[in-house]
Amino acid sequence: VQLVESGGGLVQPGGSLRLSCAASGFTFSNYYMSWVRQAPGKGLEWVSGIYSDGSRPSYQDSVKGRFTISRDNAKNTMYLQMNSLKSEDTALYYCATGRGLGVNRGQGTQVTVSS
Repeated sequence: VQLVESGGGLVQPGGSLRLSCAASGFTFSNYYMSWVRQAPGKGLEWVSGIYSDGSRPSYQDSVKGRFTISRDNAKNTMYLQMNSLKSEDTALYYCATGRGLGVNRGQGTQVTVSS
């Protein structure tokens, strides 16, 4: 299993970023996938998840209405569109196989929201 996240960076409050997760080494289209994050000095936190067919996206309350999860099974890639970013969204973002904090995670991509 290999998961490679990209798309993080430094953005001002209110800005947007789109994270990508490129998957390989397993049948991506068979798996529920999640995004999790870890803020500085804190533990892992589930952010969002999506079923294998791209249906029934779910979100942590703090990101509802601002973040959108999606996937392209033909490209073995999952996305997280993040709008109206806040300083409290600053974290290392991981994609993961499975629900919750996931079973396998990538190395993560850093998102920093600061003016």
